[in-house]
Amino acid sequence: MTGIYGLRAAAAAASMMLLVLVSGGRAQAQGFDAGKAPFEVRIRGDRIPYAKFFLVAMPGETLRIHANRHLRAEASAGHVKQREKSRVIEWTAPQASGDYRIVLGTDDAAGAMEITAFVLVPYGRMLDGKIEGYRIDAYPEKPLRGLDIYLPPRGFIRVTQQNESLQLSPHFTLGQFLCKQESGYPKFVALRPKLLLKLEALLAEVNARGIVADSFHIMSGYRTPYYNRLIQNVDYSRHLWGGAADIFIDETPRDGEMDDLNGDGIVDRKDAAVLFDIVEDFSRGAGQDYIGGAGEYDRNAAHGPFVHIDVRGQRARWGRKQP
Repeated sequence: MTGIYGLRAAAAAASMMLLVLVSGGRAQAQGFDAGKAPFEVRIRGDRIPYAKFFLVAMPGETLRIHANRHLRAEASAGHVKQREKSRVIEWTAPQASGDYRIVLGTDDAAGAMEITAFVLVPYGRMLDGKIEGYRIDAYPEKPLRGLDIYLPPRGFIRVTQQNESLQLSPHFTLGQFLCKQESGYPKFVALRPKLLLKLEALLAEVNARGIVADSFHIMSGYRTPYYNRLIQNVDYSRHLWGGAADIFIDETPRDGEMDDLNGDGIVDRKDAAVLFDIVEDFSRGAGQDYIGGAGEYDRNAAHGPFVHIDVRGQRARWGRKQP
């Protein structure tokens, strides 16, 4: 089998193996599989080691994919350019917004990486604060402290009932990051690949500590400026830029609340503290590529305990309750 169908078959086989390993290992953390490919690529400076991942691009934008070995590349749309034996692949996005597939494979068919490429709906398409009827509203006029990470997003991923279940990475789907505001379809979301890289690496660390988790429960991912004001959150929350997630572990039982991580029979802030401590250790080790904020939160009338993480590029900590 050759071409994109052969490469996708290899990627599908790798994903099926991942599913079997994860499903069969729910009772023990050592059964966790990180879902890595047999090679790595770099896109916009981010190192991507996973068999499934995603990228975002503007219509017509050309991206360079740097591999650590020679790869074959096929795309469902757009244009692929690759010199023979080169480790650099160029992909030019189509003009139409949507989700497309780029599949990378080795000459020896040792494995494949399937990338979902989202061509964004440009920010400029917003009219009266809405895109296709979905309310977003304007971003702050001035970036916080003049930092580029607080400029308005270049565009948004268009989410439909058909694509919200897409795997962004081995253990997270697009639908997990949708804004909680009520609306019909399509919905729109801003999301940074670096956040998913951090979540995947942190999830592996949690399992390495003996805590079984197939994924994190994403209590809050992306927020539109409209929804962020509705819940009276700060104007420059990293959630608005798709670079933050409020998370907890919800495995035994799956009841929409944090698990009893410290084993005292009570789900409270002490369980958030367990996860926060792992985040702190992670930030000094494997997480050094994903510098950002972390906050520890107690339960209230609306939700149980959780931990906030983000990839703002600067260290920030808050919420740690002193003994």
